Amino acid sequence: MERQIVTDSSSSNVGDGSEVVRELMEVIETVGSYAEFRRTQRKECLNLVRRLKLLVPLLEEMRELDESVSGFALDSLGNLRRALLGAKKLLKNCNYGSKIYLAMESEAVMCRFHAVYDKLNQALDDLPYDELGVPIEVKEQVELMRMQLKRAKRRTDTQDMELAMDMMVVFSKKDDRNADSAILERLANKLELHTIADLKAETVAIRKLKNQRGGQNESIQQIIDLLGKFKQIAGIDETVSLDGPISTRTLQRCQSSMVPNEFLCPITLEIMTDPVIVATGQTYERESIRKWLNSNHRTCPKTGQTLDHLSLAPNFALRNLIRQWCEKNNVELPKKDRYASSDNYSAELMEEISSLVQDLSCSQRDVRRDAIVKIRMLSKENPENRIFIANNGGIPRLVQLLSYPDSKIQEHTVTALLNLSIDETNKRLIAREGAIPAIIEILQNGTDEARENSAAALFSLSMLDENKVLVGNFNGIPPLVDLLQSGTVRGKKDAATALFNLSLNQANKSRAIKAGIIPPLLHLLEDKNLGMIDEALSILLLLVSHPDARNEIGRLSFIQTLVEIIRSGTPKNKECAVSVLLELGLNNSSLTLAALQFGVYEPVREITITGTNRAQRKANSLLQHMSKCEHIP
Repeated sequence: MERQIVTDSSSSNVGDGSEVVRELMEVIETVGSYAEFRRTQRKECLNLVRRLKLLVPLLEEMRELDESVSGFALDSLGNLRRALLGAKKLLKNCNYGSKIYLAMESEAVMCRFHAVYDKLNQALDDLPYDELGVPIEVKEQVELMRMQLKRAKRRTDTQDMELAMDMMVVFSKKDDRNADSAILERLANKLELHTIADLKAETVAIRKLKNQRGGQNESIQQIIDLLGKFKQIAGIDETVSLDGPISTRTLQRCQSSMVPNEFLCPITLEIMTDPVIVATGQTYERESIRKWLNSNHRTCPKTGQTLDHLSLAPNFALRNLIRQWCEKNNVELPKKDRYASSDNYSAELMEEISSLVQDLSCSQRDVRRDAIVKIRMLSKENPENRIFIANNGGIPRLVQLLSYPDSKIQEHTVTALLNLSIDETNKRLIAREGAIPAIIEILQNGTDEARENSAAALFSLSMLDENKVLVGNFNGIPPLVDLLQSGTVRGKKDAATALFNLSLNQANKSRAIKAGIIPPLLHLLEDKNLGMIDEALSILLLLVSHPDARNEIGRLSFIQTLVEIIRSGTPKNKECAVSVLLELGLNNSSLTLAALQFGVYEPVREITITGTNRAQRKANSLLQHMSKCEHIP
């Protein structure tokens, strides 16, 4: 019995399907424009936005729906619309909401992310792709996105645990003493609430939160009290009030004198404490221009000129003038963290990265190797480091070192590029610098670890469609197939992941088949100790739509293996195996009859009752096909 889709008044009459699709595309475009996700949820938000963007090809295929689309299809689109609007609401809250509140309620917010994942999964599972005219390549991409959603698990890293502990301390009611100033300063830095602009925006967000909650309660009061402490740390003498307008005047540090314009950062309009000069000769507060550059801007904010380089030079003369003026006018400069603050750390880190990038061109092999190893480690740690390294010109130098005649240097270099490629912009930069042929060369001839990480790098780079084409054109498929067949267990897994992604491209399917991918995939199905049945079936499901693949795998021994998986595999195994058998049988009924002789009927009938939603649909289709085959004379 087919499951009914639940609708409400907002979706029971979704109207023109193409209009709904256009609305969905606008939602994805809107969430893609959010650029201020709160630090406590930033990683989850960016992951969700990236996954939502994977739906664009699906929506483009459905952009021009005709009037013959069924009510079921329209209701399915209505469910997808509700799921996307729910995702948009969550992302908007994480972009504009109170930073303190989102940190307090981080666990509850994470539960909301998982609820959004479930709704998106359900909505995508319910879409009648065939009726909507969605090609198989796009369906496969949607399936990849759904797999990513299912794998998204709740995680709390070390930084989050430290943040949670700091929050617990500052909200403690055990005594009336103020929390240690070092904890407050650390918390302010972590929550990015240490500038006038940050604190003003947080005041606005808390006011909105108060209105949404229908007034001031105990938790709101705790948030207000903490905001007041952050303002004291920042040197702002102000009582936090959520009633009445918020003006720049109430947040002005300097009340008795007008600050000279040349002492103000052109970005924040705040008095500078660490002025630095950029390539155009303009001066900015170090923290502000760093944020600008780390957002992949390559221009001077004030003049709009392209920066010839990204180096920053301290403006000692202006810093001394600012200090002299502050002393004369009895103005206290904003306080700096006495303990290594994240801002100072970023400045020191940038200097270290700049030096390391220069060392990549050093004539001494040991110096080069040490620089590569350090960059490899730094690029693994966090997104900011990956941007810093790219901004300092690290990618072109690393790409050159892929051809260096030293196997260990090649190994460290390809691994560093793998780490850097996690960043979307870096994927394009790495490919543009001509890295793909060199990575393929290491995949063929490097050490075991270098080959494994080369395969992983090709997978990461091929997340962009244009890079899928490049890897295929540069003959990267055959060495991946060779790694799948003869590599270490980790190598086989890396190769399988890369081959799955690359095979989403139609031309690469043919290349993989010609390269001999079918025999190692069949071996993976038979060798249960490797634990790669899921990977093998997923790739076979992509390839089985190709006639050459069907001819090669349509053997009785393979059909028997499929039947055994349908009988005793995991739910995911069963779903894929049923799908592969259905595709084979629709093109060759004798294979369906062979499966019946191997006893496939009862396991398939069981899947129609107990399998996943997609497996149930495929199993029902297979049962109908088997019924027709049994009546063929």
